[in-house]
Amino acid sequence: MKLIILDQNGVINQGSDTRIKTPDEWKPIPGSLQAIARLTHAGYRVVIATNQSGIGRGLLDMTTFNLINDKMLRAVQQEGGRIDALFFCPHTRHDKCACRKPGIGMFKEIRQRYGVELGHVPAVGDSLRDLQAAAKAGAIPVLVLTGKGQITLTKDNLPAGTQIYPDLSTVADSLETQAL
Repeated sequence: MKLIILDQNGVINQGSDTRIKTPDEWKPIPGSLQAIARLTHAGYRVVIATNQSGIGRGLLDMTTFNLINDKMLRAVQQEGGRIDALFFCPHTRHDKCACRKPGIGMFKEIRQRYGVELGHVPAVGDSLRDLQAAAKAGAIPVLVLTGKGQITLTKDNLPAGTQIYPDLSTVADSLETQAL
């Protein structure tokens, strides 16, 4: 099975310093929806693993979170793609949970649900904690330079083997090329 794990804010949609709190604030990064569609058509199961501390902070409730995700799922479907599952951590860093990245709880859930080892699974993110979680879980850390990616690139402690791409579209290009 071909599987890819994506972070959400900064990879699929534009991030915000004040958090995405309404469906109207959710805006896709140019080319990201088409990239997911291409990955879907190339046989990838696309799953999301995302920290959503806005829930734990009371900035949005589950109803609003679901409305935001419904908008994203519809937008992906309109482009011919599919997101198979969305794993999220609603906790703040003060909760000290196992699921919040850079913890690997969501990655363990993904591994269990899909019955696959993560050694050949790309995990795409824009922050250091995304990459750290991927590396600790045994997945391939992939940094995109959208969202916080440019700032993350300047850090000198990227996990070994981190692959770097301008955006999700070029990640999809690379994976499509490898599949040939």
